[in-house]
Amino acid sequence: MRRAASTLLDALDDPVRTLAARPFPDDEARRWIEYRPRPRPGACIADLDRAARKAAHRLLATALSPHAYAQAMTIIALEEVLDRAEGWRRGRHSADFWVAVFGDPRRDERWSWRFEGHHLSVTMTIVGDQVSPAPIFLGANPARVSYAGRTVTRPLAPEEDLARALLDALGPAGRAAAIVADQAPGDIRSATRPRFTTGIEPAGISAAHLGPTARSLFDQLVGLYLDRLPEELAAREATRIARGGLHFAWEGPTRPGQRHYYRVQGDDLLIEYDNTSDDGNHAHTVLRRPYSDFGDDVLAAHRAEAHP
Repeated sequence: MRRAASTLLDALDDPVRTLAARPFPDDEARRWIEYRPRPRPGACIADLDRAARKAAHRLLATALSPHAYAQAMTIIALEEVLDRAEGWRRGRHSADFWVAVFGDPRRDERWSWRFEGHHLSVTMTIVGDQVSPAPIFLGANPARVSYAGRTVTRPLAPEEDLARALLDALGPAGRAAAIVADQAPGDIRSATRPRFTTGIEPAGISAAHLGPTARSLFDQLVGLYLDRLPEELAAREATRIARGGLHFAWEGPTRPGQRHYYRVQGDDLLIEYDNTSDDGNHAHTVLRRPYSDFGDDVLAAHRAEAHP
């Protein structure tokens, strides 16, 4: 990550470099997640030359596993598909994504970076050789493009299909516990809040109460989100969350094609999925750490070590 971020900054000329290179203490810009098409801190990919644009994508690739990187690239390309579907009215563009580096990756002990745009937000915070990998947001609009009843593209298919398989495996009693509302919320509940530790209570069914088949599918679902990260980071995150209990909750109808939502929640883990807009063809997913988003864990450890 240090090498990729340094290569990116070296490839930028002013004034683009001024937009991309931010001070680490700028918490308002650094602690940021925005998956809607809004203005945001950083340098726009559209304003980068070929070498800098490739460097930005290579930086993004350091944070994502191969399959998650493929999902991210598909999400970026969907901007052109969505623009056509909307009759070109909003002028959406696949280059409307922004990159920002906070601090100096070559010299600073603590620094961070973000790659973000409509339906994509990836933030990594680094202290020394420790990486704090959250939040990671992936969305898709349209969530599914079909031809003659056959799927052409569906970038977040595993995230929906595994959750539905888990619902089926729960059985009537398990589903009654897991389904906590007849209607899905309008969006993921964590939304674009930079901080949240209250207001989203664990609900649904405890993973400890699942039978063998359902527990296997639940573990696969959690693993799917953790495996958005490179292997070493995913393994560390799996070890971290193994210490706490997890819950699975579903809201809305269970029939495919209708608006639905689910979440997985633990002590410092929140996975949210919703497909509630555009008649259930507009999906949002996020992996967050409510108590240690944006590197709060590694920064606290750094402060404790530097100022015992």
